Amino acid sequence: MSLLKKSITLGLLAAMGLVSLQVQAYEQDKTYNITILHTNDHHGHFWRSDYGEYGLSAQKTLVDGIRKEVAAEGGSVLLLSGGDINTGVPESDLQDAEPDFRGMNLIGYDAMAVGNHEFDNPLTVLRQQEKWAKFPFLSANIYQKSTGERLFKPWMIFNRQGLKVAVIGLTTDDTAKIGNPEFFTDIEFRKPAEEAKLVIEELNQNEKPDVIIATTHMGHYDNGEHGSNAPGDVEMARSLPKGALAMIVGGHSQDPVCMASENKKQVDYVPGTPCAPDQQNGIWIVQAHEWGKYVGRADFQFRNGEMKLVRYQLIPVNLKKKVTYDNGKSERVLYTPEITENAQMLSLLTPFQNRGKAQLEVKIGNTNGHLEGDRSKVRFVQTNLARVILAAQMARTGADLAVMSGGGVRDSIEEGDITYKDVLKVQPFGNTVVYADLTGKALTEYLTAVAQMKPDSGAYPQFANVSFVAKGGKLNEVKIKGEPIDEAKTYRLATLSFNATGGDGYPRLDDKAGYVNTGFIDAEVLKEFIQKNSPLDVNTYEPKGEVSWQ
Repeated sequence: MSLLKKSITLGLLAAMGLVSLQVQAYEQDKTYNITILHTNDHHGHFWRSDYGEYGLSAQKTLVDGIRKEVAAEGGSVLLLSGGDINTGVPESDLQDAEPDFRGMNLIGYDAMAVGNHEFDNPLTVLRQQEKWAKFPFLSANIYQKSTGERLFKPWMIFNRQGLKVAVIGLTTDDTAKIGNPEFFTDIEFRKPAEEAKLVIEELNQNEKPDVIIATTHMGHYDNGEHGSNAPGDVEMARSLPKGALAMIVGGHSQDPVCMASENKKQVDYVPGTPCAPDQQNGIWIVQAHEWGKYVGRADFQFRNGEMKLVRYQLIPVNLKKKVTYDNGKSERVLYTPEITENAQMLSLLTPFQNRGKAQLEVKIGNTNGHLEGDRSKVRFVQTNLARVILAAQMARTGADLAVMSGGGVRDSIEEGDITYKDVLKVQPFGNTVVYADLTGKALTEYLTAVAQMKPDSGAYPQFANVSFVAKGGKLNEVKIKGEPIDEAKTYRLATLSFNATGGDGYPRLDDKAGYVNTGFIDAEVLKEFIQKNSPLDVNTYEPKGEVSWQ
């Protein structure tokens, strides 16, 4: 039969109702049970914490149990990650997150979104991580500039008991700003929401999935108020056709997305309590905080083209609270029943955990108090730990002042002994210390630009040996080392290569005549400073209102 005759015959049969030209993957009037499990912002936490919390060994036990339960009820499971597997724990960082990806294989992850911290290393390392992983890295909006081709798979199709599920990956376009610019010379991050529209249309036209889900690394911002951050999941959901996605599995803002009311998350969510996910424009949005502290579980029923959320919960992975008794003694108590660690996972991860541990645990100094590096502080106010880090940079370079983005401080240092591991947790990115010799006039322009960076973002600036009053986009009473700035004088400014090359949107310094990259790694510089200046007196580095915004 010729193609023309065949098409005419099919057309007549279709008109008579004897054949459907649109193939329908699911069965009419059949109920499909599908459970979506999700985590995000793992950041190297393959091993349990010092208090026995989270870790991939307990996570595997939990996920295995859920899979068994769902299968017994005739359902199926899809396990997704919202990205940022890299950076945060020295044992992982020193091994390029190999234990993390191998552990995720053993748990059985189906796919992950590419996070911004996947670019903390050169692309060659990321490609090696893809080889370790037995699941796809997804991102539809990351392109190679020179070829115009996507760097990663934009989506993956999964068949779950005859149900065709498409999973799209998307990455915040802030990555080019908050990542290391040296790694992005041939990489372009397009607007995720715009790319999502194109991909959804393409999927519906060519693949005709029954369900479309997005796994994203974009952030959840209440009511879409994203400040200086790039737009996140809420904004994207509102920009798409209503119900275009069944669900967005998010990451990046590192929140438990549990809504207290419309467009407002719960403050200080308590592990083990009910969690209501966000819903925007007919699309559910979820996020499971960070570090594998929770596994999110969304139980759906699909019937006749409609995806209905039956139950949602955030399941704590051995999270504990500190309880203090009348006698002054305290202990950490589980919020929910303990999840035992999987023996097979422990066998896999123990060699990785032991490797290099002796080097990391060596004492390098001590401090007489808490040095503040928590993200809830360093992205909002000046802190003593930031001052220590900047003092180390000035000591190494002979600089008059130092500046860095608060997002470069990743952890606090507690009172007592300080180890190399503590330092690497504070500065895990491996940036180099740089300096630039600038006239007072050029320095004033630089400081004015940096002072515009907003709180509640990684770009929020930390200063040392600088004082000013910022008002209306201008700086008044600018002083360096307590003296009014002299426009004709030359000053030496120390910072990190990340900021000097435009990271976090800072003005570039690497194209200035007086720019020098010392080649010294930031953590090594901090380590040496602590060794030379211990015991560190926290009061010496306490901010005293030198910089203020009105």
